[in-house]
Amino acid sequence: MYLPAHFQEDRIDVLYQLIRNHPLGMLVTLTAGGLEANHIPFLIDPDPAPFGTLRGHVARANPVWKEFSQDVEAMVVFQGPDAYISPSLYASKKEHGKVVPTWNYAVVHAYGPLKVQDDVQWLRAFLERLTERHEAPRATPWKVSDAPADFLQTTMRAIVGIEIPVSRLMGKWKVSQNRSKADREGVAAGLGEMPGEAAQAMAKLVGGAAEKEK
Repeated sequence: MYLPAHFQEDRIDVLYQLIRNHPLGMLVTLTAGGLEANHIPFLIDPDPAPFGTLRGHVARANPVWKEFSQDVEAMVVFQGPDAYISPSLYASKKEHGKVVPTWNYAVVHAYGPLKVQDDVQWLRAFLERLTERHEAPRATPWKVSDAPADFLQTTMRAIVGIEIPVSRLMGKWKVSQNRSKADREGVAAGLGEMPGEAAQAMAKLVGGAAEKEK
């Protein structure tokens, strides 16, 4: 990933938070047929330090868990907020007009060796954690134990766990840091007036970058 220094985000807690907020990762692996991409919800575990471990599961029918190259690390891409940035939001447009559109975004790339977990106890424990994580906001959370035992056994035989001990963790926060403070404030204010969660989330990120200079 092209990563200019002013867009680099290397605070582990910030990277973890994006993964937790946007857990559907794009798992990229190398196979004999070329690159393969699968979209999988992941959990991030801080252990072992410094970068932790990603855990997920795939359908047993999905060949990814059998056909990935063991000589090349897997990569998981987590996409955070993104937004189109109009030149009209820049204060400098009125000053000299030498501005062009761009796109702001926040992403995390995680790398590491892919490991297969085909153990029933591992799968059960993982599914319980994954379910608890995403059911927590509900008034009456669904639990794995709510399903009939025989149905669960059949279901777990149809999936395979995957684990990625993270060897590298890269964050790119392209949130107008290369613009002047006035331009960043204009972007934050403009996005803040737009509808949609993505625009609001990016407004906060750009606003945070502007605040650092105060």
